[in-house]
Amino acid sequence: MIYLAALAVVVLLVWAGRGGLRSLSRGGVRVAGGVLSILLLAAAGIIALRGDWIVGLVLLAMSLSGMFAARAAPAGPRASGMSAEAARSILGVGPAATREEIDAAYKRLMRMAHPDTGGTSGLAAQLNAARDRLIRK
Repeated sequence: MIYLAALAVVVLLVWAGRGGLRSLSRGGVRVAGGVLSILLLAAAGIIALRGDWIVGLVLLAMSLSGMFAARAAPAGPRASGMSAEAARSILGVGPAATREEIDAAYKRLMRMAHPDTGGTSGLAAQLNAARDRLIRK
């Protein structure tokens, strides 16, 4: 039974790696990858305690690989998917804003939204994406 559950987790991880979860946001993929890695870690421990060390070590390696992959996955919105109007509304600048105005608005908002000053990484990622979108035009 435990082997069937481990096989299902492996199949799900392979499916997710090939783009099966493209409809989820990147943050959702990170959470799902982390949860699946924890489940693999628990399965590795149980199987190793039952005496099947080789399968336990393989599942442990897969779990650690999944944890590092989930951590390395980029989070937050991408500038390519953001419209110029949405980027301007996030930064609070007009359609004719110069690069200096965009940078000033970005710096002003980032001082409040940066995770080191009490903000969240999601807000900082949105500000980064908006600035990148407007500078790239």
